[in-house]
Amino acid sequence: MKRTIQIKVCGLTEAKIAAACAALEIDAVGLVFYPKSPRFVSDAQAEEIAAAVNGRAAVIGVFVDEPADVILQKVKRCGLTGVQLHGRETPAEVTQLKNEGLTVIKALFQKREPFFQSISRYGPSAFLLECGRGRLPGGTARVWDWTDAKTIAANAPVILAGGLTPENVGQAVRLGRPHAVDVSSGVEASPGKKDLAIIEAFVSAVAGIVPTDSDEKTRRIFQ
Repeated sequence: MKRTIQIKVCGLTEAKIAAACAALEIDAVGLVFYPKSPRFVSDAQAEEIAAAVNGRAAVIGVFVDEPADVILQKVKRCGLTGVQLHGRETPAEVTQLKNEGLTVIKALFQKREPFFQSISRYGPSAFLLECGRGRLPGGTARVWDWTDAKTIAANAPVILAGGLTPENVGQAVRLGRPHAVDVSSGVEASPGKKDLAIIEAFVSAVAGIVPTDSDEKTRRIFQ
């Protein structure tokens, strides 16, 4: 039976880990194109990772305040199937990229702009919700009050992120009731280096979440 909660593993830098994620039937992998991130990948790395996934999972490029034309170039060159906008992109930019037939994820934050309260301004495929406190736009491992995601998730597709680990993802899902979860630092041996054993433990933890009728999600963000 397919997991009720979908999984995205973000910040991959190695093709072999991407292939392992696909074998685990993880729904999406994330590739970071933000140069200041320890998880930054070159176009060549991204192409290799996308080839290793080979259509078995969505390949999402993560961008921070990049122009739409630059993003679309990366999409075409690197074989991306969707994009995650993790900066202060405008609603018009979100719509422009979505009109290209991409899965478009817009990040909103509890502690900085764009805040959760700006949700009505955007029309993405899904929202990614996280803390937003720290030096980097994401991947800071900061745990936050996941309950704040619950109301949004009742009305829009939501990916829950920020501080998730195999040990706490069950609690996070119970509190935030998202459609999907996004993990990066919580499955790493060191920044940018994913640990396959921890990824497997995370997948097992999500698979073990038994939803109530009210938690059942019918909309799938990653097809």
